Amino acid sequence: MTTSQRKKCLVEFQLAEHPLRAGEVAIVGAGPGDPGLLTLRALMLIQQADAIIYDRLVSPQIMELVNPAAERIHVGKASGCHYVPQEDTNELLVQLAVKQRRVVRLKGGDPYIFGRGGEEAEFLVDNHIDFQVVPGITSAAGCASYCGIPLTHRDYSQSVTFVTGHRKADQSLELNWRVLAAPGQTRVFYMGLHNAPTIVRELVGHGLPGDCPVALVERGTTPQQHMAVTTLVDLEATITREGFQPPTLIIVGDVVRLAEKLAQPTAAGWCTRQSEAAAASAGGRPA
Repeated sequence: MTTSQRKKCLVEFQLAEHPLRAGEVAIVGAGPGDPGLLTLRALMLIQQADAIIYDRLVSPQIMELVNPAAERIHVGKASGCHYVPQEDTNELLVQLAVKQRRVVRLKGGDPYIFGRGGEEAEFLVDNHIDFQVVPGITSAAGCASYCGIPLTHRDYSQSVTFVTGHRKADQSLELNWRVLAAPGQTRVFYMGLHNAPTIVRELVGHGLPGDCPVALVERGTTPQQHMAVTTLVDLEATITREGFQPPTLIIVGDVVRLAEKLAQPTAAGWCTRQSEAAAASAGGRPA
């Protein structure tokens, strides 16, 4: 396909899409960080918006694609440090829409998977604001793929569960641990670093072997991607030794054994930093 043909396809796509209207809010998933994983619809909307409300998980490379004339408002959150309370963010979306701004609420990953997009959508409905939701590639799928970990595999895992590792207002992590410890599945914990001791204690206590492979992925799909393979019983020590910081995913299950075999270090243009010591503690090269 020639350059002109590619441009024609992009123009045809844009013409087929409804433009973002004044007074409308688009809740948009930006994916896990790599701008190449942004959807075409998301790209179109961030280039149309005149107000972008974004969080800290939206990568700088994606922000470079935003309409340069748009107002940019950062409402990023970190565990235990909320720069803008969620209630204030909800109100801000309504205020901007009432002023007939074309608003994009830009979120890392997917808005409806641990992204509080559902809460914001409810608030918009309650305040009679038109909105649309654009899904994004959730970090579990994007980061696992970039690290060579298939979340499901006929020989290792017949299901996958996305689990919050952090409760609202720092509540205790009360999950159905018996179900999560059952064999034949992959468990992906979002925002789980702080509660890693609880994750280890509960999974082992409910029957998951201590040598079950675990992957830690910090800032996956970005140039700062940091990944280590370890085991459940060594999880806490690996977090400390490797200096993992949020945002980090914790992937627990036998599919992690495939990481070294399936990883494609140059697929995204950079190399994953993987701890050799951690990989060795997980049993070295998978069979």
